[in-house]
Amino acid sequence: MSATVSAFAAYDASTPLRAFTLERRTPGPNDVQIEILYCGVCHSDIHQVRNEWGNAIYPMVPGHEIVGRVTEVGSGVTRFRVGDLAGVGCLVDSCRTCPKCQKGLEQYCENGSVGTYNSLERDGQTVTYGGYSRQIVTQEDFVLRISDKLDLKAVAPLLCAGITTWSPLRHWKIGKGHKVGVLGLGGLGHMAVKFAASFGADVTMLSHSPSKEADARRLGAKRFALTSDPETIKGLQGHFDFIIDTVSAPHDYNVYLNLLDTDGVLICVGAPPEPARVAAFNLIMQRRSIAGSLIGGIAETQEMLDYCAEHNIVSDVELIPMQAINEAYERMMKGDVKYRFVIDLATL
Repeated sequence: MSATVSAFAAYDASTPLRAFTLERRTPGPNDVQIEILYCGVCHSDIHQVRNEWGNAIYPMVPGHEIVGRVTEVGSGVTRFRVGDLAGVGCLVDSCRTCPKCQKGLEQYCENGSVGTYNSLERDGQTVTYGGYSRQIVTQEDFVLRISDKLDLKAVAPLLCAGITTWSPLRHWKIGKGHKVGVLGLGGLGHMAVKFAASFGADVTMLSHSPSKEADARRLGAKRFALTSDPETIKGLQGHFDFIIDTVSAPHDYNVYLNLLDTDGVLICVGAPPEPARVAAFNLIMQRRSIAGSLIGGIAETQEMLDYCAEHNIVSDVELIPMQAINEAYERMMKGDVKYRFVIDLATL
């Protein structure tokens, strides 16, 4: 049995997204069915829709920042009831048994985690469809509890932009006493500033756009550094303990490695399209590191959502109707969004 669900999909890499109808499975014993109310628009949606990562499966229904209300639960579900607020992030399954999954690191599953969209279920045949749709059915273990204390539409981007920046900040235990640079003030960067400041770190916004200064300070940055000014860059040599690099456009890592103190870490959460050249001496001379981080596990994502509810932290969003998604993609490519588009699925 299955249900017919309205959605928006990419039919290929070059034409606009348009209306699509998909089939969702009837909830099994361990499934939660969610009426999707809001879905954030992630830059990775564009990468995947346009097959820039070379793994596109069409037709593709993007969206992995999903929040809504539970409409049905399976007989074995214990943590959710009909009427509860719930969310689905970037993952809908993993093997559950490998050492990474056992540690709550499902995003690094040794047998391959299952993405919320443009992925194959563990049967190797069923394609997953994401949140640009009216409904989703997900196994309970990969459904997240959402507080009713927060603006629901502004919670949606926490499920990717939020956890992508939360996870490395927590992994490296960044907080009071640390000098942290955040490179790039977009969907990821604005959450990195909010979280790092909330954890007590001394946050500097690193941006090439002077127009970003007022917002950076509003979000929690104590300082703003214009990266297009050579004197500013010179004055920050060896200054930071950590830099969270959220930029997905090509840029020179060496410039920012030299802003790190001894044992400093440049943490990459952005994904530039081309390999970067890194001079070994920029690492060797001050025992610096360059590292990466991918989203977070399910337990860690729930921890983040609970923290956000307690500390009143959400994303800055612009709500759009489903029919404006193609225009939103073009605006995202120009950096014309503060700081995350969120789709109102009532418009579908």
